[in-house]
Order: sequence, then C-alpha cells, then structure tokens
Amino acid sequence: MHERTCGCPDGTSAAASGDTSAATGRGAAAAAQGDTSAATGGGVAAAAPGGTAVTASPEGTAAAAAPRAHTGRSPRSRAWAELLRLPALFSVPGDALAGTAATGAPANSRTLLAIASSLCLYEAGMALNDWADRHIDAVERPHRPLPSGRIRPAAALTAAGALTGAGLALAARAGRPALAVAAPLAATVWAYDLGLKHTPAGPLAMGTARGLDLLLGAAATTGSTRPALPSAALLGTHTLAVTTVSRQEAQGGSPLPPLAALATTALLTRLVTRHSAGVTGGRRQGAGHGVTRGRRQGAGHGVTRGRRQATVHGPAGPRAIRHPAQDSGALLTTALGAAYAATTARPYFHATLNPSPPLTQRAVGSGIRATIPLQAALTARSRGTATALLIAALAPLGARFAKKVSVT
Repeated sequence: MHERTCGCPDGTSAAASGDTSAATGRGAAAAAQGDTSAATGGGVAAAAPGGTAVTASPEGTAAAAAPRAHTGRSPRSRAWAELLRLPALFSVPGDALAGTAATGAPANSRTLLAIASSLCLYEAGMALNDWADRHIDAVERPHRPLPSGRIRPAAALTAAGALTGAGLALAARAGRPALAVAAPLAATVWAYDLGLKHTPAGPLAMGTARGLDLLLGAAATTGSTRPALPSAALLGTHTLAVTTVSRQEAQGGSPLPPLAALATTALLTRLVTRHSAGVTGGRRQGAGHGVTRGRRQGAGHGVTRGRRQATVHGPAGPRAIRHPAQDSGALLTTALGAAYAATTARPYFHATLNPSPPLTQRAVGSGIRATIPLQAALTARSRGTATALLIAALAPLGARFAKKVSVT
C-alpha cells in the first residue's frame, strides 16, 4: 500500500496506500492501504498511487537541487513534507472508497475512519522506508531528509511507529472487522520496508498491501470484505506489475517487466469494463425472468400471455428495461478504464523497446498515476458514480502538489 512513490506500503502503496497507490521495488509509494501502496530513481514524481510523473534527473543535479526549491515554508516543515511525500496522499482515499462501493453500501462515518487509518499507515510506510534505506540514500540520494541531516533517523522511526499506532487505533474505532484488516496491513508495510522490498517477494507484498487497503474500506463500512475481493485483486495486481517494473528503474534491464506490465494493464482494463457490463446485464435479465415466472404462475390465459411475452421480449429484455443510471454508470466505467489504459500504454511500450533508466522511470511514473483512474473505474462499475468522479478529481490535485514536493 505504501510504495515509495505510489500509494502503497513502502512509500507507490498507493500504495499502503497506498498509497498508496502503484509501487516500486526499492522505493515506491502504493497503496495502499496500502497500499497501500514506485519511485523514480532521482526524478520528480507526481501523485502516487496515481500521480507520479517521473523525470530522469541525474543524481546530484536537478534532483539534488529539489530540496532547495520552494523555500517559502520553514526548512523543518519542508523536510517532513519530503520525508512523508505528502502529495502521494491523494492516491490513498480511493482504496477505501472503492472497497466501500464494491459492497453496495453508502459511505458512512466508519468509512471516514478507514480512510484516516489508511492515510496514517501509508505515511508510516513512507517514514519507515526512508529510515530503512538511509544508508543507501546516503550514497544514491544524499539530498533526502535523513542523509542530509535535516531529520534525525530516530525521529523518522518514531514517526513511523506513532503513525502505525494511530492507524490501528482509528481502524479499531471503525470496528473489529476493520481492525482485523488493518493489523495485517500494518504488518505487511513493516515487513516490506524492513526486508521484503529487496527480495523477489517484494512486488507481491506491495500488491497485497494495496489490496488490503481496499478491503479496509469494505470491512469498516459493512463488516464484510467478501464483495470487495475481486476489486482488491485487480488493484493489487496493478500494483504488483508497477512494482516489478520499478525494480530496474535505476540501472535499466530486461524488456520483459514493462512488457508484462503492458499486458497486465490490457487484461485489467478488459476485466473492469467487462465486469461492469456483465453485472448490469445479469441484473436486468434476472428482473425479466422474475416477471415471466410470476405471470406463468397465473391460470388460464395468464400462462399463455406470459409465454408469448417471454418469446417476443426475451431477447430484447435487457434493452427494454434499461435504466439511464445504469447506462451512465457503464459509460463512466468504460471511460475511466480507457483513461487507466491510456495513462500506461505508451510509456510501458517505450520501456519495452528500450528499457533504459529514463524510460523505465517514466513507465513507473505512469503506472503510479494510473492507480487513481483504476480506483475510480472500480468504483464506477459498482454503481458509485459520484464517488468515482470524486476519486478521479484527486489525480490533477495530486499532480499539482507534486510540483512543490516530490513523492520520490
């Protein structure tokens, strides 16, 4: 859930959140939470789990100068904003909202508690990520708050612990089902930051955190996570793909990870949009069969009329009882699914042709940005039209604030 730049665990996690997200191997923010729930080597990113625009600035040049930009705020607050990668927070609320929409229940006060819990766990992953990587950052990114001495390592570790405690407390206020999801989410965030991120299990842990972040919203709102499992699997798969690509963004590498991520994006787009149409058609057909069956139970000419109507109107039934709200929901899902695919397709394709660090970083950034439209599409397919539009509106906001504080 907090990938390094995506809104996912370690800081993509998503994405924690998680940040969330989208994810990176060594430094992604997720998502989400996690995933809670993808970093750029030294470039500038825009909102993680959904808003990272990566530039390939060489270490020690533009990236090193980043902390000195926008000095209108106090140096201390600026340092904490960089450590916590505050713009990446825009990728986090969509996890819980998508999980709530999947249950079919309206958002309530417990949903807000779940969002607040996700935000805390996401930021815990951000702070813990920099603490765990402080020695690596001292060589590769000395401008970061810890190696530059602007924040003490002990303060970052304390913040990670306090934010984790706050996230679990907020989940507990939302109810036992929410706490039952938040606890393994927090454990995944810490396990990822403290060791899994540098192992083959890193991408899977990031995807798991982002999926758990979505389930947290469902558990808090209704007490049940089962209806949200398909959405959690789709969002977690996206985060896993982005995290896998991010593991070679610093040195470049094989074209296989971006190619696999491109194929994953196409598959997820298809599943999201097809599922929306399938649910709509299934409900309409069910209503039609119910009317026919009710008429058949009548006597005499009622049976004959029922059969005639089933014959005449059966094939056209779905169109005959179509509701405008269902049509608009399906259209919105398709549009958001297209936006999700369009955000990643070209950068992934370029990274496949030339998996150099700059193009790989751009691919990772696009994957992080795509988290938000994916969250919105998952919400829209569950008839959460207004909520989906709200989630989609977070993407430009995250991109705007990322111009002031980098999320990498």
